[in-house]
Amino acid sequence: MQTHVLAAGYGTAGWVAGFTIGGVIVVVVVALVVPILLLARSIGNEAPKIDNALAEAVRNTAPLGALRTTIEHATIIIAGLQRGRARLGG
Repeated sequence: MQTHVLAAGYGTAGWVAGFTIGGVIVVVVVALVVPILLLARSIGNEAPKIDNALAEAVRNTAPLGALRTTIEHATIIIAGLQRGRARLGG
């Protein structure tokens, strides 16, 4: 009968140790996850500002799409000026 009492005593100590270790693990996981969640929330709050800035950048740089056409026209004009200068002997 004493063996059962000792076994029960060790079993209880094992449960206590298991719950303690489990509790420590849960606390460590929470301590690691909470900063990640806070950072994700901060990024989420900044996302609309970033999106608005990118939309403004697209709007501001849209005219650069016509730059190739401007360069082509300028090249044609320069070629014409060079031909005119050559005809005038310059």
